[in-house]
Amino acid sequence: MLVRRFVVFALTSISSLAFVACGSTPPPAPKLTQAAPEPPPLRPLPEEVHLADLRQLTMAGENAEAYWAWGGRELIMQARTGDSGCDRIYRLPVASPTPIPVSSGKGATTCSFFLPDDQEVIYASTHLGGEACPPKPDHSQGYVWALYDTYDIFKAKADGTGVQRLTDTKGYDAEGTVCKKDGSIVFTSVRDGDIDLYRMDKDGKNVRRLTTGVGYDGGAFFNDDCSKIVWRASRPRPGKELDDYKALLAKNLVRPSKLEIYVANADGSDPVQITYLNAASFAPFWHPSQKRILFSSNFGDPKGREFDIWAVNLDGTNLERITYAGGFDGFPMFSPDGKSLAFSSNRATAPGKHDTNVFVARWVDSGGTIEPRAADRIATDIRWLADPEREGRGIGTKGLEASGAYLEEQFRTAGLAPAGDDGTYRQGFPVTTELKASGETKFVVGKTETKKEDFVVMGYSPAQADVKGALVFANYGIVAKELGVDDYAKTKVKGAIAVVRRFVPESQKFTATDAKRRYGDIRLKAWAAKERGAKALIVVDDPAPPENAKADWKAPPDARLPSLDVEGYGDAGIPVLVVKRDAFAATMAKLKIKAKVGAQLRVALSEVKSNAFNVVARIEAGGDKLPGTVVVGAHYDHLGLGGHHSLAPGSNAPHVGADDNASGAATLLHVARTLAANKAQLRRDVVFVAFSGEESGILGSSYFVRAAKEGKKGALDPKNIVAMLNMDMVGRMRDNRVQVLGTETAREWSEVVSAQCGVGAPLDCAMGGDGYGPSDHMSFYTANIPVLHFFTGTHSDYHKPSDTPDKINYAGAARVGWLVADIARKAAVDEKPPTFQGGAQGPSPRGDMRSFNASLGTIPDYGGPGAGKKGVLLSGVRPGGAADKGGMKRGDIVVRLGAHEIGSVEDLMFVLNASKPGETVPAVVIREGKEVKLDVTFQENPRPR
Repeated sequence: MLVRRFVVFALTSISSLAFVACGSTPPPAPKLTQAAPEPPPLRPLPEEVHLADLRQLTMAGENAEAYWAWGGRELIMQARTGDSGCDRIYRLPVASPTPIPVSSGKGATTCSFFLPDDQEVIYASTHLGGEACPPKPDHSQGYVWALYDTYDIFKAKADGTGVQRLTDTKGYDAEGTVCKKDGSIVFTSVRDGDIDLYRMDKDGKNVRRLTTGVGYDGGAFFNDDCSKIVWRASRPRPGKELDDYKALLAKNLVRPSKLEIYVANADGSDPVQITYLNAASFAPFWHPSQKRILFSSNFGDPKGREFDIWAVNLDGTNLERITYAGGFDGFPMFSPDGKSLAFSSNRATAPGKHDTNVFVARWVDSGGTIEPRAADRIATDIRWLADPEREGRGIGTKGLEASGAYLEEQFRTAGLAPAGDDGTYRQGFPVTTELKASGETKFVVGKTETKKEDFVVMGYSPAQADVKGALVFANYGIVAKELGVDDYAKTKVKGAIAVVRRFVPESQKFTATDAKRRYGDIRLKAWAAKERGAKALIVVDDPAPPENAKADWKAPPDARLPSLDVEGYGDAGIPVLVVKRDAFAATMAKLKIKAKVGAQLRVALSEVKSNAFNVVARIEAGGDKLPGTVVVGAHYDHLGLGGHHSLAPGSNAPHVGADDNASGAATLLHVARTLAANKAQLRRDVVFVAFSGEESGILGSSYFVRAAKEGKKGALDPKNIVAMLNMDMVGRMRDNRVQVLGTETAREWSEVVSAQCGVGAPLDCAMGGDGYGPSDHMSFYTANIPVLHFFTGTHSDYHKPSDTPDKINYAGAARVGWLVADIARKAAVDEKPPTFQGGAQGPSPRGDMRSFNASLGTIPDYGGPGAGKKGVLLSGVRPGGAADKGGMKRGDIVVRLGAHEIGSVEDLMFVLNASKPGETVPAVVIREGKEVKLDVTFQENPRPR
């Protein structure tokens, strides 16, 4: 609900409108007992193709926010006529529209709605604070609205008798609407210091908060089954705008601000902004299909005076103008049967009058003209790329080939020049899709050959190797100067085969999760051994007793062998084998007493290869040209029909990858179209790359970076790249939050990103991190190029066939695209390019850690629980998993498991790795601001295939 004084100000040419409280200011309104004269026949304007059989129900005064009774025979509204200072609540029969008073005429009343039986209604009123109208706000502070602290929500019989107070918390409580299933009420309140949405039972009990974002949240409506809500919200930009908002709120005032339309689950979880119009958009209501929203907005009017009804899909696509009459059209609401639309309008108002009246029209679904916008174009591209006919865009599939051709054509149509091989858009490269150890692969100690099932070759070993030499034991093979650890300080492995323990020792120096991951990483151990001259590396899970171990200490069970996987970062330079503990026990005992033991090993890996290609296009700088090139990229391949990386074991269905990463590829096209339309502004070339082979180990981006060094004609030299912006999974934005990773890779990034995140409709940008991470930007960071990685969060459909286009937030993807375009443009026009910052130690998250295979079945939201908060926010729990059985829910924040405080996702992973299946521990979660204690029993992690 929204104050219908919008209407008055629209007509009186006040362009800075406020959209806050619903309701206006006081004295008793006269009773309206006479039926209005029959109005002359009305016709919708020719452009208003969705409206037919238009009827005007009120004839004079200010009449607005007319909402249907559940039986569909009457409306309830607020109205003011003559010299009345306050709105009053009336019922309005549709067949014979004579207004019937409901409220007493005391105080100001607003925001009325029928309860499910149509025998009772709710509305907000100030009458307990006084019978007169509250004083108007002081406009010497600019155009502001008052949030009267005497507004409370009341329930009454439909005839106005039997008034009962439902809210009694000090401060503004209003804007209530009702769920038809149980009569529960969603409303707006300032009870917790901001203007937020709450839900309560129909008797006013069991109040719970639904929104927490700083800014105005109000005017919410339930969908048909009450599983979702839609509302309007403002999000003041940090700085002066936010400071002004807070200062006025402290005085129970709100200054006019932009409003956008949001949708969320009925408990407030997974909030999604579906409009980015940078306009005054309000009064949203559900289309009968439940897939579309009608709302009022002054979008498109530079002066902000013209308000019309618009429609938009829940995913932000198909924005359509519904009404075209001059002045104000707003507060649309469908009748319960979905056949009629009630709305308020200035149409048919006599010259010089400022009347607003209630109209009803028959709704016509067909017809209408929709001009494609960014969200629509992104939707078209994602739906094409993520169609099952693309076969999941796996390496070697016709679907991936077709997808590359599609992207190629889109770049061509957008006017970008080819920047691939030989004047084409394609940069071809071979891809290893699978590694197999042939029968020649063997490991012999002394004269005894180790059984094939007792060891595995790591995928970063050379494809062919034949090594003989002495075995030399080097403890854990760790070199960590900052921890005072060097296992090679007194051990010489030059020319020998190094033998090291797997993982890290149990000691104070290695209690941190990052240290466990980093120094347990087998590849890092291989690098350390190679640097010291070892010819090969043997890794065995043979843990040393921990510090202060008891006499009866026993080693944990042997960890299962890793698998032979394709590694996308080149080989380690020496063969690396991981051997089972029992198979190597006798040899390990000899090595510990420094007995001489010889060994030989042969590695023979065969590669299954396919051809792949990156799609590369260029926008030539149009201005005074500067040296260097900006690269914007996203991968377009995915998992095909599943395979090793699928999280849906056994499924052979196309893994269509709508979010991962059709969303990034489609948004890449959006950025390209945006910058191509303004290329005269650019002073550096911008190269766009749709990478292939990312899911196989960032192969396409690795090749792109090294192609020039390998003498590939026309390849871009990494030394000439000033910045790389990567989009990987940008299609599921929730709560207007996007993670911008890699801001530590350039001194200027934090300031640049912060500024651009606040442009237009502001984004909540979670920034930080180095340039490491399992996506294409890492190839550029390791070549000393500043990078940024844009990511809207993980979800339960990740790497499953269920990552489908119907779950994409297309408006959010478009907003991310505008952000990337703005940052790319700045990098392409600034005299000084971003200054690279290195110094990171390496990608520790891929490290090797001991795990007892415990699973909790939680799906973390990597955006985190919010600034300054610790714990792991859950975006979901897997059905039947340990968390689900233990009572955890989406939206919970896990803060403790057993004896361990949980401050981050890393802490959670550490606890899971240190826990055993079947073990039951107490857990603590924060749910709706309160601690909830649960017991969870860990389950076994599925063994990787």
